[in-house]
Parts: sequence; structure tokens; C-alpha cells
Amino acid sequence: MATNLQIEDKLIDKAVKLGKHKTKKAAVTQALEDYIRRLEQEKITALFGSVVYEPEYDYKKQRARK
Repeated sequence: MATNLQIEDKLIDKAVKLGKHKTKKAAVTQALEDYIRRLEQEKITALFGSVVYEPEYDYKKQRARK
């Protein structure tokens, strides 16, 4: 899918240089993948402390060798 974006040339050039990308497309693709990954990680970290465990659950019992 072709997409036309008006992004500042300085930003693209810097991303290409710092990321050692061969093309502008590669730099933009990598930037979007990193952005998506970070947003997904934020969703996961938002769950910390919100999981309710059963008080009777004994995690050590599963570790016991038989």
C-alpha cells in the first residue's frame, strides 16, 4: 500500500544515518515497529499489580520433583 507522508527531511535523514538503514522506507518501517512494540509493552506493564491470585495457590508445589 502506497502512503505519502510529509515528514521533515532532517528527521528521516537522521534516522537513516543513526539506524544505518539503506533506505528511508527501512528507517520508517523500523521506527513504526519500535513504536508499536513500545505501546504493546506499556499495555502489559499496566497490568502489573492488577492480577489477583488465589490465596490457596502454592507455586512451590508445582516445582516439587516427583
